[in-house]
Amino acid sequence: MIVTFAYLESRAVIRLTGPDWRSFLQGLITQDVETLSDGQARFGALLTPQGRLAHDMFIVGAGEDALLDVAATARDGIIDRLSIYRLRAKVQITPDPALVTALFGAGAAPAPGWLPDPRLSALGFRGYGAASPAEAIVGAETDYEAFRLSLGAPGPADWDAQATYPIEANFDLLSGIDFKKGCFIGQETTSRMKRRGLIKTRMLPIRFEGSPPSPGAEVLAGDLRAGEVLSGREGIAMALLRLDRIDGAALSVDGRPVRAERPTWMAP
Repeated sequence: MIVTFAYLESRAVIRLTGPDWRSFLQGLITQDVETLSDGQARFGALLTPQGRLAHDMFIVGAGEDALLDVAATARDGIIDRLSIYRLRAKVQITPDPALVTALFGAGAAPAPGWLPDPRLSALGFRGYGAASPAEAIVGAETDYEAFRLSLGAPGPADWDAQATYPIEANFDLLSGIDFKKGCFIGQETTSRMKRRGLIKTRMLPIRFEGSPPSPGAEVLAGDLRAGEVLSGREGIAMALLRLDRIDGAALSVDGRPVRAERPTWMAP
């Protein structure tokens, strides 16, 4: 069994300190942090007031503090945005130098300093300065992205900030939304979609022969538009698909046949 270690250079870390960080963050993001324990990671997001994805994040308990694992290109903007909401809360929001790493593969097992990925156990472990186990081979972030895609789990390359609803990106199925917690930014729209079953589109992997179609390429069910291609690589891509048009349909992209798959972790 192969275990791979990789630096996730597209990710960066923010540290929250101070006695009010839990109550401060609790009212902003989709995930519950009041019960977050030291050494535990949870998946969540900061939404727009309209309920669309602004930023994905992993929230990690780090002693008396919290770490936010976010997109590296967005870190400064996230710090600025969180600072706007700080008001009188006793919380400090600063960049942290910790490097984000991943340990993944069929043989990945718990090791000191490694936290189980809260989305899917099959995705392995995330680390923040954790050393590579001796048995792991050193890979690249592209290896991790290929592994993630093979499991049918969407990633940041698949969602369009300010346009994608978190449920479309399967955050509700990947433990990214706590519907039992109190209010958070964008909660009304998110809860209404879940409660009323207004989930018409979801991100699903599609299979095909050869190189991936271009992002944005149209997925057709016969002559009807069924969605669009997102990120991809040889033989597989993620697509945002209309659920009412894909079951039993002959799907194609740019004249090539494709096949939509529902991952085993996704309930029918």
